Amino acid sequence: MHDQAETLRKLVLNSAGGQLLDKQEEPQKKARVITITSGKGGVGKTNVTVNLALALSRKGLKVVILDADFGLANIDVLFGIVPKYTLLDLIYDRKSVYEVLTDGPENIKFLSGGSGVEELIRLDRTQLRKFVANINILDKLFDVILIDTGAGLSRNVLSFILAADDVILVTTPEPTAITDAYALVKVVSRRDHKKHINILVNKAENMTEAENIANKLCVVSEKFLSLKLLKLGYILYDENVTKSVKLQKPFALYDPRCQAAKCISDIADKLFSEQAADSSQGTKGFISKLLSFFGA
Repeated sequence: MHDQAETLRKLVLNSAGGQLLDKQEEPQKKARVITITSGKGGVGKTNVTVNLALALSRKGLKVVILDADFGLANIDVLFGIVPKYTLLDLIYDRKSVYEVLTDGPENIKFLSGGSGVEELIRLDRTQLRKFVANINILDKLFDVILIDTGAGLSRNVLSFILAADDVILVTTPEPTAITDAYALVKVVSRRDHKKHINILVNKAENMTEAENIANKLCVVSEKFLSLKLLKLGYILYDENVTKSVKLQKPFALYDPRCQAAKCISDIADKLFSEQAADSSQGTKGFISKLLSFFGA
């Protein structure tokens, strides 16, 4: 598997004598890939993803969500929409990138991940050439690719964290959520001690509680792991969130003026004001890192 993954990774990176795409064909614009993850389930990670997508779309950015919570996909549930195709249809060239994208609210698109990223390693050179050509189109179509992972420390989750431009780590004030968030940071730090990990505290009672939790994680991570976390913001507890989930409607649509919606709008502002988009690696860099991880 190592040899296969390494061979495919070199192909993606336009190795000499066999580049997948001519340099003239490479899109000038590169989408920013952001992985949204959590140390444990039940912290509202997927809800954060769909509402962040809405907030970014309302600020004029073109957004696509990749539902990478394999086996437990919930993006479609929160949108109340059933996708016809998955990433597997794109990987095996059964459908084009335009066909596998499902329309969400307010110009958002989303893509169901199917069974997992390991499928990429099974592709031969010709199949990978077609896949990369297809996936590269996302750079032209979108400004942001949000990846909603499963919770915890599976191989799939870690691969998406390490391959992304940025990571948003969602936690809550619950002690178990904080402990599991730190455990995830610890694992990531062993692979990449310079990874951009943004802490987002969800379901906080107030700003002070959120700040205390974020500060605690930042201090222990820098002291014991030599990894500097970034404080992205918080979402205050809001009953409208629970109501919106029952209606299969994002809270930013259910009540755009609610407390949670204002918080997610502030997070969207901060995410794109403090970190330059021109450092984005785009889809090609993202796929290359995924393959590198599975070849390790």
